[in-house]
Amino acid sequence: MPFDAGHQLGHVFQRPELLLQALTHRSAASEHNERLEFIGDAVLDCAIALVLFRRFPQLSEGELSRVRASLVNKDTLHRLALKLDLGSHVRLGEGEIRSGGAARASILADALEALLGAVFIDAGFDAANAVIERVYASELVGLDPAGFAKDPKTRLQEWLQARRLPVPEYAIVAVNGEAHVQSFDVVCRIPGLGIEAPGSGPNRRAAEQVAATRAYEQAASR
Repeated sequence: MPFDAGHQLGHVFQRPELLLQALTHRSAASEHNERLEFIGDAVLDCAIALVLFRRFPQLSEGELSRVRASLVNKDTLHRLALKLDLGSHVRLGEGEIRSGGAARASILADALEALLGAVFIDAGFDAANAVIERVYASELVGLDPAGFAKDPKTRLQEWLQARRLPVPEYAIVAVNGEAHVQSFDVVCRIPGLGIEAPGSGPNRRAAEQVAATRAYEQAASR
């Protein structure tokens, strides 16, 4: 069954070929979704920034940026893509199908951004903005900026900078598991303090946040 953009997104494409391209991974065809993803990323940033700017006039630029980052990251996009069941509709090459690409977080998140880009190209910013507000409705209801404390990496970096210490270094130690269910092991190093803190997670970003938390705990306890 084809993806029902009218029902799922609230947008009926005037150029259906854009919808097809948005749901086409580079492994499936030369006319794939990466350029639309590029546009969608920028449109999403702008739309979410506008929502937050209007809704929270008391927030500073830094606070707005932090809340926006929590809403437009790959983890959130993946969660929303699952709600739209994009995994059943993304066109993949045979190799990606065999390796579980339909369940891969990065592929689904990129496909959602590409869809948003396709709506923008098809009908302009107002249409794309309406779709984004519809797709993000569950994330925006009752949104409380106070719940978005500084992430561990930011907190650690600011703590070090306040003490005129170099920023930490992050390195991947190992990648485990099959492509669609990988886990990452990283280490956060603070040479000036002799700290090497490990962290693991389903992606590099999550693993680095765990490592940063442990590094901060070690550094602050000294």
